[in-house]
Amino acid sequence: MSVACGVECVVVLGCMRWAWKRCTYVGSDDSASWTSATKDEFEPVPRICSIILSVYETDTEHPQFSSPLDAKCLIKRVTYEQTLGRAPPYIIYVDHEHREIVLAIRGLNLIKESDYKLLLDNRLGMQKFDGGYVHHGLLKSAVWLLNEERETLKDLWEKNGKEYTMVFAGHSLGSGVAALLTIIAVNHGDQLGGIPRNKIRCYAVAPARCMSLNLAVKYADVIHSIVLQDDFLPRTATPLEDIFKSVFCLPCLLFLVCLRDTFIPEGRKLRDPRRLYAPGRMYHIVERKFCRCGRFPPEVRTAIPVDGRFEHIVLSCNATSDHAIIWIKRESEKALQTMMESSSETVTTPPKVQKVERLQTLEKEHQYAIERAVSLNIPHAESITETEPIEAESSHGEHEGVHASETKSKPSFARTKWDELLNKVLEKNGLDELAAKKDANAPK
Repeated sequence: MSVACGVECVVVLGCMRWAWKRCTYVGSDDSASWTSATKDEFEPVPRICSIILSVYETDTEHPQFSSPLDAKCLIKRVTYEQTLGRAPPYIIYVDHEHREIVLAIRGLNLIKESDYKLLLDNRLGMQKFDGGYVHHGLLKSAVWLLNEERETLKDLWEKNGKEYTMVFAGHSLGSGVAALLTIIAVNHGDQLGGIPRNKIRCYAVAPARCMSLNLAVKYADVIHSIVLQDDFLPRTATPLEDIFKSVFCLPCLLFLVCLRDTFIPEGRKLRDPRRLYAPGRMYHIVERKFCRCGRFPPEVRTAIPVDGRFEHIVLSCNATSDHAIIWIKRESEKALQTMMESSSETVTTPPKVQKVERLQTLEKEHQYAIERAVSLNIPHAESITETEPIEAESSHGEHEGVHASETKSKPSFARTKWDELLNKVLEKNGLDELAAKKDANAPK
C-alpha cells in the first residue's frame, strides 16, 4: 500500500513540476540568450509589414490600417478570382525610395476554401526539396506564383538598372509561400534576369513552419522571420493542415501539442529530417515579461537558432493575438522608434565602419549556425558546409562579404532546370494547363 502511495506521489509531483514549468514558460525565454538587433537591419520590417497589410485592404488609396501606397508604384494587385485558388492574393509594388521591388502575399482567409486546400495538400515527408523537406502545397503555390509573375519581376528589375533588391514578403500562410519562393528564386535567378543571391530578400512575418532545419539554416542569409512574443504558429510543429483543421478549438490543440512535445527528446526532434521549422534568421519582438502586467517598450532579439528554434508552445492568452499582422506592425514600429532614439542619444553620426562590422558579424553567425547544424548530426546538414563567396554591393558601394551555401554533390531538386521543376511540382498535380499556357506564350 505504501509503495502504491509513493508511486502516486511521484506521479503527482512530476505532473505538478511539468505544469509549473509550462505555465511559467514565457515567450521571451526562447530568445533570452540572443543578441539585440540593430536599427539598420530591422529598419525594413515595419514598412514591409505595412505593404503586406495593404494586401488585406479593400481600398489601397484610402486604407484603414496600413500606410497609403503610391498608385503609380503599385504594379499589380491580384485577387482570389485571378489566382483561382492556386495562391493567396498578392501585390507587386516598387519602392523607389528604398530601391526595392516587393511581392507581398497575404495570410490565411478563414472563409476561403482554397486556402484550406493549399494547407491540406501535404503529408509528413511528402515533398523533398533541395536536400531537405518542405510543405508540398506551399511549394506548389510558390512555383505557380513565380511562373506567373517572373516576366513582370524580371522586367521591373532590368528596368531599374538591376540595382534594386527583390523582396518577397508574406504573413502567416503567405510567409510560407514567400519563403519557398525565395529559395526557388535563389536557385533559379536566371528566371528573373540573372538576379544574384545578395539582391534577394525575404521577410516572413508570423512565419509558418514550412521547411526542414537544414534548409532553414542554409538560407538564413536571405530569409528573415519576424515573430511577436508568444505567436503560436512558429512554435507549433504540428503540421499546418492539422492546426487549421482545429482553428476553432485552437487553445485545446495547443495544450495537447504542448503535452505531447514534452515527452519527445530534443535529439529525436533534431534527427527527424521531415520535421518542419520556421525559416531563416529569426527576429523576436519581446514586449511582455513574466508576472508583469501590460506591454513594455518592445526590444528585438535576433539569432540563427539551430537547436531550440521556437520548439516550445507558450500557454498564453496572447498566443493567437500575437499572430495578427496589425499588432506585429505596431510593435515593430515602436521597437524601431526605440532603436532610433537610443542610437541618436549615443552617437549623432555613426561611422560607416559600424555597418561593415555588423555585416561581418551576421556572416559569421550564419557560418557558425551551419557548423552547429553539422555538429548536431542534423540530416542533410553536411550538404551546406561548403560555402563560396558571392560578390555583394550595398547602396553605398561598400563590399558586403556574404557567403552563399552551395553543395558539391549532384544538382538537387531546387537546382534542376526550370522546366523540370514545373513538371515535377505542377504537372503531376493536375495542373498541366500551366505548362500549356507557358508554351503558348513562349516566343516562336
